[in-house]
Amino acid sequence: MVRKSLAEWKKKLTPEQFDITRRKGTERAFTGEYWDHHEEGRDVCVCCGNELFSSETKFDSGSGWPSFWEPIQAQTVTTAQDTSHFMHRTEVLCNRCGAHLGHVFEDGPKPTGLRYCINSARMRFVKRTSNR
Repeated sequence: MVRKSLAEWKKKLTPEQFDITRRKGTERAFTGEYWDHHEEGRDVCVCCGNELFSSETKFDSGSGWPSFWEPIQAQTVTTAQDTSHFMHRTEVLCNRCGAHLGHVFEDGPKPTGLRYCINSARMRFVKRTSNR
């Protein structure tokens, strides 16, 4: 587990990345860098580099946020109940550093039926190379 103080995270991250990953904020729909991104590769946690999602499971949910039907491996993320903003949702967190990633909903495509709705600012995209 990667552990840092809020001051250390604040030095490492941009203000938007800090707000989203450490303060559980969100970016506005259709504004994030990766909401309409279609290159092949992997999305890694901007805080700790944990590989989280693959372009192979990305789909256009119409929500304005990057959406995936499953993480690269189930153990790379964890979930928690989120009752903020008068809603009942399931929050998705990086299992390595605890960064807030977004939320998961049960209205996604087959085979999982899940929609991991993830903030662009919490990720860094690593393009697939021809060797991979």
